Amino acid sequence: MNSTPSPHEEAAGRTNSDHWRRFRRLMLLMTLVALGTAGLAVWQMQADGVPLRLHFMIAMGGGIVIALLLAGALMGLAFVSNRSGHDEAVAEPAEREEF
Repeated sequence: MNSTPSPHEEAAGRTNSDHWRRFRRLMLLMTLVALGTAGLAVWQMQADGVPLRLHFMIAMGGGIVIALLLAGALMGLAFVSNRSGHDEAVAEPAEREEF
């Protein structure tokens, strides 16, 4: 892995590990939110009188958790890509090339 910071990182005063540390913190927060949301959904279903079977709770809770974690991971990776300068590095060659 390249350890020299990009010009964008130098200007922001951040290193590559700072971006990944923020990503891991975001994923930890999203895990807590996902588990809380799944628990709230199961509780609400039980309060509404829905007969809860084990497979139903696993499927519903798993679907909620996976969907929220996937959304958090994709958004987090978009933030990492933008903040680390990878977006500018990809855009620069296209800007230099003229047709």
